[in-house]
Amino acid sequence: QVQLVESGGGLVQPGGSLRLSCRASGRTFSSYAMGWFRQAPGKEREFVAAISWNGGSTSYADSVKGRFTISRVNVKNMMYLQMNSLKPEDTAVYYCAADAVFSTVAAAPDYWGQGTQVTVSS
Repeated sequence: QVQLVESGGGLVQPGGSLRLSCRASGRTFSSYAMGWFRQAPGKEREFVAAISWNGGSTSYADSVKGRFTISRVNVKNMMYLQMNSLKPEDTAVYYCAADAVFSTVAAAPDYWGQGTQVTVSS
């Protein structure tokens, strides 16, 4: 079992940056692959980025490649999403997710956080 809590969302102007954080509970955080998803109003939840248990592998949605960076610090039970060059279409609730398998975390992770709102607007 792992519990996830996101933070760091807010209002930012187009072209700006935000860093989202995900804090995980439990002693086995380092054994989980982690990911970020987002859901915009009226749309389905979509995959954003994923990272393997040791950070050695990452994966990104095409829409965020080159602008977003996923990272983790296992000794702190923390995962991050650095978001740069933000666009209005990045506006969504962002969710942290975890799964024991890297290939699964991008599709159907077992664990979810409650979400944090990101709004990109002038």
